[in-house]
Amino acid sequence: MLEENLMQTEKLVKIYPMGSSQITALDQVSLAFHAGEFAGLVGPSGSGKTTLLNILGSLDAPTSGSVEVLGRKIEGLSHREAAELRNHSIGFIFQTYNLLPVYTAYENVEFPLLLLKLPAPQRKKMVMDALDWVGLTDRAGSRPSQLSGGESQRIAIARAIVKKPELVLADEPTANLDAKNSHHIMKTMVHLNESLETTFIFATHDEKVMRYLKRKISLDDGRVEKDEIINPEARK
Repeated sequence: MLEENLMQTEKLVKIYPMGSSQITALDQVSLAFHAGEFAGLVGPSGSGKTTLLNILGSLDAPTSGSVEVLGRKIEGLSHREAAELRNHSIGFIFQTYNLLPVYTAYENVEFPLLLLKLPAPQRKKMVMDALDWVGLTDRAGSRPSQLSGGESQRIAIARAIVKKPELVLADEPTANLDAKNSHHIMKTMVHLNESLETTFIFATHDEKVMRYLKRKISLDDGRVEKDEIINPEARK
C-alpha cells in the first residue's frame, strides 16, 4: 500500500523573465506523490512538465509556493544541500543519455558512487548489480560509441538506479528510441519500480510511455488539467 508521502507541491509557481515580459511556466500547481508510484507528467511542449520535473529534482527553484521532496523543502536548500539531496536520493534519466564518451559503461554507471565516496569493492558490486538489472553486464567494458541507442539508454538507467535512490526522474527517456527499444526500456523501468520499489516520475508526450503509466498528470499552460489513476491497483 502506498502510504508514504514522498513529494508534494503547494501552489507552485515558476516565472521566467523573457526580455521586457515574462513567461509563467507553472501556475499554482498543487500535487502529492507517494512512494512507489509510476507516474507521468504529460502534455505538449511548453506545458510545464520539464520545469516541474527539474524543480522536483532540486535542479531549479520555484518563484513562489512550496515544494517538499523526501522531507526537504526545496526552496530553502542551499546549492550544496540540493546537490547532496540529488547525490544520495535522486536518480536522473535524460533523453540524450548524457554518458561520458571517454568512460566505459561500467565507469559511467560507477560515476555517481564516486561522489558518495564508497569503498571500491562495494562500488563494484553495486555497479555489476545495476548492469545486471538492465541486462548489460556483457557490455561493461564498452564505451558509448560502441553501444546502440537502446543500450546507451539502458546504461543511463543503470547509472540512475545504481545507488538505489528513492526517486528517479526521467525526462522524455524514449524520445530518441524506436518503438522496440522504447518498450524494452519501459519494461525495464516497470520491473525496477516493482522489484526495488523505486518511485519513477516521467515528463513525456510519448504515447508509448503513457501505456505503462499507473498515474497520468496532464499539464497545459503550466496548470494541472487532469490527474488520473490509470491502473487502480497502483495504490493497493
